[in-house]
Amino acid sequence: MTIKLNINASMVEVDADPDMPLLWAIRDTLGLTGTKFGCGVGSCGACTVHLDGVAVRSCQTLIGDVGEAKITTIEAVGGKAGAAVQQAWAEMDVVQCGYCQSGQIMQAVSLLTDNPKPTPEDIDAEMWGNVCRCATYQRIRAAIARASDIMEA
Repeated sequence: MTIKLNINASMVEVDADPDMPLLWAIRDTLGLTGTKFGCGVGSCGACTVHLDGVAVRSCQTLIGDVGEAKITTIEAVGGKAGAAVQQAWAEMDVVQCGYCQSGQIMQAVSLLTDNPKPTPEDIDAEMWGNVCRCATYQRIRAAIARASDIMEA
């Protein structure tokens, strides 16, 4: 079945079953490999993308359920929050192995878009469920706070 998706500001067609997880359409069909497979059950956050600006787990989102929603992957993250997060991630040297980072960044951008001045508690609540096997959580928290400051400047 042909399904139309609005991904990274482009309309694309994928020939797939509507029950295919969005993650596999993004990675395998469209070749956008920045979104990672982690657990397949929505528990780790590695596959996080934005659907109309809201962070969702693409491994648990079926392409048949997306409809006309705008999908944004790490390859196209931008805007004020996206630029601030990318700058802060580099400044704070967040990345260790890097596998989880696209999901971490997508979740952080969603947080800062909705709440440009999050408290430490807000950061912990929003980022909970995004797993980092290298345990760079302190750097992630610090980078989100720094991104908030960058956005304010």
